[in-house]
Amino acid sequence: MGNALAGSSRPLVIASGVLGLAPGRVATENDGRDVDPDANRPGPQARLAAAERVLRLADRGVRSSVVRLPPDCHGEGDHGFVPRLIGIARQHGLAGYVGDGSNRWPFVCRLDAARLFRLAAERAPAGSVLHAIGDEGVTIRDLAEVMGRHLNVPVGPVAAADAVGHFGFLGTFIGLDSPASAQRTRALLGWEPTGIGMLQDLDQGHYFDHS
Repeated sequence: MGNALAGSSRPLVIASGVLGLAPGRVATENDGRDVDPDANRPGPQARLAAAERVLRLADRGVRSSVVRLPPDCHGEGDHGFVPRLIGIARQHGLAGYVGDGSNRWPFVCRLDAARLFRLAAERAPAGSVLHAIGDEGVTIRDLAEVMGRHLNVPVGPVAAADAVGHFGFLGTFIGLDSPASAQRTRALLGWEPTGIGMLQDLDQGHYFDHS
């Protein structure tokens, strides 16, 4: 696609993610840019390398940009990580978290994320990294407490050693402290999320009707 668009100044927008980008602190749009674009590594490094290859198409006359998404874009019809966590809580009879549950995940309303993709295609400068972040950091324990209340199951810790056994593939991520900011994205494109936050959306109850 990059070869086809070279020299055209036309947009090329791809999705990437923020989870694990800067563990333990608030990740910004500047993080994750020091990866080798030709790196042949699994997992997050491969994702970052692919994004960097797209961003470097800016040097070839492509108006390329990357929209980084949080682990869940919430709202009606969500099939992401949060519905999976609800299903796991139902299965085990426990709304769980790892450690003390104080680690944070960012979230965004799916319609706000969609609007950012439109803005990126319309007018993001070439080589832009954009963050689709509404909630900078919601603790996993707070998520678990809403789930426990709606499912009428206890809320409690899961040992880190048992995380994969309890949460499945999400056990690799559930303990990550990975908040993220969209401050630069808002300033660049005038994007402002207007949807409700993750906890408020979850507390409306529709997630528990369809999970």
